[in-house]
Amino acid sequence: MKFVDAAIVKKMCEVTRESYERYWDERNGGNVSVRVLPEEVAGYEDNQEVIRSFDLGFDASRLAGFYYLVTGTGRYFRNIIHQPELDLGLVQISEDGKTADLLWGFADGGKPTSEFPSHLMSHMERLTVNPEQRVVFHCHPTNLIALTFTQELEERHLSRLLWKMQAESLVVFPEGIGVIPYMTPGTREIGQATAKKMREFQAVIWPHHGLFASGVSLDETYGLVEVIEKAAMIYTQVGAQGGVVKQEITDQQLKELAQAFGVMPHEGFLD
Repeated sequence: MKFVDAAIVKKMCEVTRESYERYWDERNGGNVSVRVLPEEVAGYEDNQEVIRSFDLGFDASRLAGFYYLVTGTGRYFRNIIHQPELDLGLVQISEDGKTADLLWGFADGGKPTSEFPSHLMSHMERLTVNPEQRVVFHCHPTNLIALTFTQELEERHLSRLLWKMQAESLVVFPEGIGVIPYMTPGTREIGQATAKKMREFQAVIWPHHGLFASGVSLDETYGLVEVIEKAAMIYTQVGAQGGVVKQEITDQQLKELAQAFGVMPHEGFLD
């Protein structure tokens, strides 16, 4: 039998449960994919039969042979920790890049999230930026979504707003945050638009919907979402306290912070 390393399944269960408990992934909202290394797949047999295959609807041949552990379509994050063999699947991208072949999981006939093509498009783009890229995490952070109703949907503006809410923001996502126009989820178009932004940003806002975040590990990617949402939450609390700002983190202080931590803020985002 072919199966994925238990530690990766355990971590996937943990982060999806925590995301649900933070109200970032209500009902069947949200999805995660993590690239699994060949050495993390045990019990391998070259001639093992594929359980079934899923059409990807686009050319993913750049990822041919790669393994991904991915959440299932219509599945609730709150349940994954109790039934990972039903709500998760280990797939391998076919040599022609047209299908994902199921090797483990989805034991009740399930299939990958409808956003899986969008995940793979983002994986491809992030790998060109960082060969260690392994994770794409989609969730619905409440305070961040609220910002997309009240703020200008412009990358410089939103990045500066989030940077100025806490020192950690600039350190964790110095490139800022990407934004696409509102688009219908689950389509090839939204996947392509998100992937294009992923060439420049680790995290991309889907206005009025949620966030696509990427990273080299589940912990790092989840931490990125935490920091972004915490900054949005602080902004929300400032508003709840009357919205009158008596002092702020200045652009000069952000520059000094970036120098101290050895990060490079997005060009043109600071005055």
